[in-house]
Amino acid sequence: MTIWLRFLPYIAALMLGATGAWMWQANSYDAIISANEASRQAELAQISAAGAAQARHAVEKQQAAEQALAALDQKAQKEKTDALAENEKLRSDVAAGTRRLRIAGSCRASGGDLSSTTGTAGVDHAGTVELTGTAGRTVLDVRSGIIADQAALKALQEYVTHVCLSKGNVQ
Repeated sequence: MTIWLRFLPYIAALMLGATGAWMWQANSYDAIISANEASRQAELAQISAAGAAQARHAVEKQQAAEQALAALDQKAQKEKTDALAENEKLRSDVAAGTRRLRIAGSCRASGGDLSSTTGTAGVDHAGTVELTGTAGRTVLDVRSGIIADQAALKALQEYVTHVCLSKGNVQ
């Protein structure tokens, strides 16, 4: 036992040194881990901020596209309503007899439905044809359908030009 007593201070010093080294190394690892965690948190915050900015930008673009679409819809609806109102006024004037619908036309003497041998007693080659009130209203009804179709086509073209192409979403 006397031998152990002689080495006891060395063993105690060794144990104390090992404990100190272990504590120093643990503190060193804790510092490294803390620095890495702080760096990771900063990167996560940066990524989160960039994602939020992208989301805000996307919402702003969508709102701008919706506003442009609403403006286009309003403009197209007004143009269509005005054109149909004008057509309806013409139709009611024809129905009331205050206006007449005439179609100007001419016939060519050759190459058309008329033969070139038609004499002077034949069809007049320049003049107008006056339609009856019923036929005039029918022509104006057809015209209102054409106005509606043209308005829809124009609205679609403006939608593609101003909304789809501005977003770059045309496929």
